[in-house]
Amino acid sequence: MNVDRITTPFRCSTRLRVFARSLQYFFCIAILGVAPAQANELHPGNTYSLSFNDVDRQQFSTSDGHVTIITVVTRKDEQKAQQVGDRVPRVYLGDPKFRLIMVVNFQKGIFPPLQGMIMAIIRNRLDAEAKELQKIYTAKHLTRNPRSDIWVVADFDGKAVSQLGITPTSSEFAVFVFDGRGRLVRRWNDVPSAEALAAGLAEAH
Repeated sequence: MNVDRITTPFRCSTRLRVFARSLQYFFCIAILGVAPAQANELHPGNTYSLSFNDVDRQQFSTSDGHVTIITVVTRKDEQKAQQVGDRVPRVYLGDPKFRLIMVVNFQKGIFPPLQGMIMAIIRNRLDAEAKELQKIYTAKHLTRNPRSDIWVVADFDGKAVSQLGITPTSSEFAVFVFDGRGRLVRRWNDVPSAEALAAGLAEAH
């Protein structure tokens, strides 16, 4: 594994490939038709205290003191999600003040009885990824447990993406940068350039 390609507190590109492979199975299992709902768009400069729960049942907020990058993806966004991870500056590697969250928008398309199984599959894959990341952390003399740096929100009911101003049934891709107080510093509907992302993180810091 090439350590030089690691650009975030965890190997984003590898991790995102793992989830993209998982999503291919998930979306083949069950797709439901749901009427679209409206969501209010978030605007840079405004402050939003948004709360989410990840697949490990950990809760986090955009206003809990961390600089947070949230990438909203669907199955088709594999390449874009990888690019976001690869463009985060190396200086943030292993820094507990920064975190990268991936919110997987299942577009309200998974039957409830299958959701627990999907969560278990994601957690198992995260455990495997953390073992690989441990080698990188050791090489970087980082003492943090890499498993604690892997955050994924499986949004089955659309509540997570709705908080972010995204219609649950849409296929919208988005990237958000929040400062520690919950102020939205940047928002993109496509993969930001490395320079733009670095500027957003510097401002959030």
